[in-house]
Amino acid sequence: MRRGLLAEFETPEAMLRAIAELRSRGYRRLDAFTPYPIHGIDEALGLRRSPLNWIILPFALAGTAGGYLVQWFCNAYDYPLIVGGRPAHALLAFIPITFEMMVLSAALTGFVVLLVLARLPELWHPVFDVPGFERASLDRFWVGIDARDPALISPITERDLTDLGAVTVAWAGKNGKERS
Repeated sequence: MRRGLLAEFETPEAMLRAIAELRSRGYRRLDAFTPYPIHGIDEALGLRRSPLNWIILPFALAGTAGGYLVQWFCNAYDYPLIVGGRPAHALLAFIPITFEMMVLSAALTGFVVLLVLARLPELWHPVFDVPGFERASLDRFWVGIDARDPALISPITERDLTDLGAVTVAWAGKNGKERS
């Protein structure tokens, strides 16, 4: 949400009721800002499951294969050493490093992909200019409606949010205040 309407609520229950009512009225581009995780908010907002695990899986498998192949190449093909009667291609001896390479590649890939999917780091956002929004990390609950939502009609939506129990209703990124 780069631009849109923000509504402040005092309790998570009031925020969840407002989200459910807004979704029933046809609003689809909703977002929530809360100081802690709220049970049921993903379903209320209509969010899908993250694709992160399916993006990471091929990289984890590639790390596994790469770790195993490096060990095989070094120990069984390029420079085989027979130590203590162990065969050059000792499958059980390769398992710990193979597992560690899977974990390392999955963790590094997950970190980078998470930053890309979340579009981080973002040092400034229009919602930061809304008075009182800093309380979203302390004790207030905010609902955002994206300006691109076709159901958003400024005066009607502002009145609807107030009727749903919003303490404050404000615009983010309106009237040229948005930075490029």
